[in-house]
Amino acid sequence: MDRPWPQDDAAPTASVPHPDEVDPAVLGALLARHGWRRRGGAPGRYARWTPPGRLAGGTSLLVPESRDFPDSADLLGEALIALSRSAAPSAREVLTGLTVPSDEIRWRREVPESRGGTSAWTAQERLRAAARDTLVAAALAARGRAGYYGARHRRAAEASLERVLTGPPGPESGGRELTVFMPVEEDGRATAVTLLRALYALRDAADYHRTTGGMEAYDAAVAAGVCRELTEAVIALVQGTEGARVALEWSPGAGPPPGFAARPDPVEFSPGDLPGLREAGARYVRDEPSVPVSVTGAVVRLRRTGPGGPGTVRLRVLSGADVAQVRITLDEEDYRIAGHAHLVGLPIRVRGRLESRGGFRRLSGATGVTPVEVDEAERDRLVKSLQENLDFFEEACGGGP
Repeated sequence: MDRPWPQDDAAPTASVPHPDEVDPAVLGALLARHGWRRRGGAPGRYARWTPPGRLAGGTSLLVPESRDFPDSADLLGEALIALSRSAAPSAREVLTGLTVPSDEIRWRREVPESRGGTSAWTAQERLRAAARDTLVAAALAARGRAGYYGARHRRAAEASLERVLTGPPGPESGGRELTVFMPVEEDGRATAVTLLRALYALRDAADYHRTTGGMEAYDAAVAAGVCRELTEAVIALVQGTEGARVALEWSPGAGPPPGFAARPDPVEFSPGDLPGLREAGARYVRDEPSVPVSVTGAVVRLRRTGPGGPGTVRLRVLSGADVAQVRITLDEEDYRIAGHAHLVGLPIRVRGRLESRGGFRRLSGATGVTPVEVDEAERDRLVKSLQENLDFFEEACGGGP
């Protein structure tokens, strides 16, 4: 399995869990999920499983039904070793499901058959990007509902996906299929639940729009986790295809969350949904209000056209807003306060409205610029940053008082 976030690395070999850590029922459920076929065995004691497809005549596994028999641990150990040596791509997916209890999310794009590897590689990259954006949108919505997030919560949402694993694409997928393993611990299950709920709501809204032309269902879908980021991800998933689908299967060990079916229906979208999705995305951006905030941040950039007058300041946000940086236009006096605070290694606090235009990266109506005391370690770090960029700072200040 490989981790596509934050960067793509070579896929490491799937680890083999210890037999004592494996529930035979979970192993059987994962084998069935990934297309392995049960072909007899001693009823009530063990089952024989063979891999799917052309590898069906190869390795077979003897999997005990339970731990009630003396040889159960030995059979489990042998089955796990055989899985680790199997040439079937699904074997790695089964091992991942055992090692990291995960909900499995599967994307499929209906694209034409590709004769050359280049087209298949391009299609796979597009699919991976769309899948990643879909998960980021769900992770954002799991932190609070909004029609448009922009830069808000993005650092936390992306950090929550660092433990996500992707399955091997398979030699015959042609860039059409991708499987992601979302660990159920920490924020993983919440993201999976939010994604499924939001996709269902988005499907219903798209159906309503295609039937009536109305956008009311898209507006109501925000409460279920639908947002501009999700509509953009689904557009990228569907564009250039005959259709796309997303399916989710719960971790056999954790089971389904309360209120959800054991086997949720997949959600499908088609090119006919694209006009409504685009209109809804634009609507979410337009209707998302600005947010009143009081931001504390370190000045990382100052700019004005001359030695006096107003100027623009960029802050690295320390608290008060769920964004990494904001830009602020300040009058001459507040600009001077911000510059002096930066010179002595102090952050500033400023009130204003975080504007949705530009992705919530700009603070308008800024007032009350005030230096803020910090501990010595943070102050030393800020001063060091100043010293490294002193020439730029002097130029930005324009040599004024």
